[in-house]
This record gives sequence, C-alpha cells and structure tokens, in this order.
Amino acid sequence: MSLGPVMLDIDGLHLSPADRDLLREPAVGGVILFARNFESAEQIADLVQDIRALRSPPLLIAVDHEGGRVQRFREGFTAIPPMRRIGREYDRDNESGLNAARQAGWMIASELRSVGIDLSFAPCLDLDWGVSEIIGNRAFHTKPEPVAELAGAFARGLRSAGMAAVGKHFPGHGAVIADSHLKLPTDRRDYGLVLDDMRPYERLIGNSALAGVMLAHIIYKQMDPMPAGFSAYWIQRELRSRLGFGGAVFCDDLSMKATRDYGSMATRARLALDAGCDMILVCNDRDAAQQAVAALADYSNPLSLVRLARLHGTGHPLRETLLASDEWLSINRQFARWSERPELHLDA
Repeated sequence: MSLGPVMLDIDGLHLSPADRDLLREPAVGGVILFARNFESAEQIADLVQDIRALRSPPLLIAVDHEGGRVQRFREGFTAIPPMRRIGREYDRDNESGLNAARQAGWMIASELRSVGIDLSFAPCLDLDWGVSEIIGNRAFHTKPEPVAELAGAFARGLRSAGMAAVGKHFPGHGAVIADSHLKLPTDRRDYGLVLDDMRPYERLIGNSALAGVMLAHIIYKQMDPMPAGFSAYWIQRELRSRLGFGGAVFCDDLSMKATRDYGSMATRARLALDAGCDMILVCNDRDAAQQAVAALADYSNPLSLVRLARLHGTGHPLRETLLASDEWLSINRQFARWSERPELHLDA
C-alpha cells in the first residue's frame, strides 16, 4: 500500500484498536507525534515500531522537534537551544555559530533516528521581524543571509545523521502579529519585502538542502487572496516554478483556526491538494481527520508518492552507542552550558 496524502495524530502513549484501523486506511500517509505521546525514549521507540509495522512501505513518522520551546520530547533528550541563540552566536563568531547550527541539526536527527522517527519539521526559515510572538526566538536571525547560512548548516547536520530537512513556514511567518493557530493572519507587505523572506528558501533549494517545505496559513494580500497553503500562486508559481523546488510540500495543520472559514475538512483538504500540496496535516481533531481520510480514499498522485518516499529516515543508531559517543557527549555539554548560562540582554 502506497503512502496517502494525510498525516494525522494519535491520542496516547500506545496505539488503540481505533488508531490501528485508521492508520491502515489508504489515504493515511503519516503520523505526527506530540508531547502527550511521549513518556520515555524506550516507550516512544516501541510506539514508533508499532506504527511502522502497520504498513509497507511504512508510514512517515514526524514530530515538531526544532529546539527551544518547540521540542516535544524532553526527558532523555538533549535540550536544544532556541535557534535565535545560535543566531546570536553567529553574530559573535560566524564559524562558531555555523558549527552550533550543524551540531543542533545532528543532535536532533541522531536522537530522533535512534528511536525510529523519520523527520522533524525543521528548520524554521522565518525571519524575525520583531512582531510575531509565535515565531520570535524560533527564527535564527532578522536578516535573510544569516538565516540561509545557519539553516544550511542545520540541514547538513540533519542529513549527516540520516534525516531530511523540511523548511517552514513558506513564504514567511515572521512579519505578522496574529497566531495562525488562533486566527487567519494577513500580511499586507508588497512582493519586494516578502521576497526577503523567501531568500533562505532560494539558497537552500539551490543547494539541494531541502527535501520538504511546509506552507504558512497566512494570506499575502498583495499577491493572492488565498492562504498560502491553498494557493497555487505560492506553491506552483513561486515555490515550484520560480525557485525550482522538487521536494514534498506540506500543508500545515488544517485544524488550525486560520483555515476554519474555508469549508468542511474534506473541502479544505481538497483545496490544499488541488493547489499543489503533497501532504496535509490534520491534528488534535479525530473527527476531522476521519472526514479527510474518507474524502481522500481514492486520491492518488504518483509524483507526491515519489517526493514523500524520499523523506523516510536512513540509519538507526543504537541509542546506547549514540549516548556514549564523543560527538554526542561534546554537543550535549555545550548546549547544557548555554542553558545554565543564559544570555543577558540589556535594552539601550
């Protein structure tokens, strides 16, 4: 059975009979895990193994584990600093910052691959324009060039440990105040300013550093009246044609309130796929996930299957071996020192 276009979630620490039935549906292609699914490294590895055993090829298994405040697994996993901390290290010493970005990518991928997870939705390529609390210190920097440099190093770290990079939130989430989890933001800037947000994507796509891109639930009013995840303008014209992206395109969670005015879950799912997305996320709403799965039971896109298949992780290090390795010990100590000695920022 091939991978379907829907990535969804489960409620608990183990698969229920209802979970198993749903994950066997042909429209399902992946599972995204949350903190509620995590108790320990051993438990999450068992859960991942159970999910993978349901299908052949196995479902994609993902998590938002980008560092800082967006890190679903804590106990037994390294505390990754916010990307803005790495950006400040880059401002202090370019090479040191780039090395820290590579180390963060390697550590995230190594620890997640040790429990069988395929990918983290990272790196965050948004610019910090100083207005978005939902992005804030998740962004590497305020300027496109450092973001591109640091995200490129981060992606190299991911790849060296067997994980593909999925950049987000295209074309850019950092210049709006509203949180798309709660309402639909509108970005009123002209194309020239939004172009700055896209420069990191341009660089990483040109270097073949991204295997996936996640769209923002934002309307960019000067270019298109539809949110980016429902917009052929942003997916086909900008991302595919102008930037030449050939990887997988993800529509962010369709259960977010930003998408509520665009019809039923089945309608929203079709809007995203028709615009050019390869996979949609439907999280924290089992009824909505079932609606999407039922509506897309006969959906098939051969190109999407190829793009999604490239996202399966490679390599599966023994956790005991990883945690005893010199590289893991060195990076873990470095990030622990950063956590113990937070930076002091004085406003002028």
